[in-house]
Amino acid sequence: MIKNYIENANFEDTGFRYTLSLISGKHKMVILYCLMEFEVVRFNELRRYLKNVSDKTLSNNLKELETDRLIVRKEYPQIPPKVEYSLSERGKSLMEVLDQLCIWGEKNRQ
Repeated sequence: MIKNYIENANFEDTGFRYTLSLISGKHKMVILYCLMEFEVVRFNELRRYLKNVSDKTLSNNLKELETDRLIVRKEYPQIPPKVEYSLSERGKSLMEVLDQLCIWGEKNRQ
C-alpha cells in the first residue's frame, strides 16, 4: 500500500517543494535573515554582510526574491542612486519558519 502511494506521489506538487524553490540557493536565506534582523538594508550593506558574494550573484538573488514577492525594493530618484531592500508582508510570514531553522541549528551544531 505504501509502495503504491509513493509511486503515485508527486513531490513537485507539494507545499514543501514550493517553499524550497523560494529559498533555495546559497544566499537567499541569509539575505532574508539579514532583512529580518536589520529591516531596511542597502545593497552594499548586504554585500558586506554576506562577505564572499559577487555583485552579480547578490543582484540575481535579490531579483529572484523580489519576483517571488518575498522582498520589496525601494528606489530613490537621486544621484547617486539609492536602493533599499526590506521584507514584504509575504516575506515576513516566512520568517517564523526560518527562525525555527536557526533555533534548530543552534541546538544541534557541534
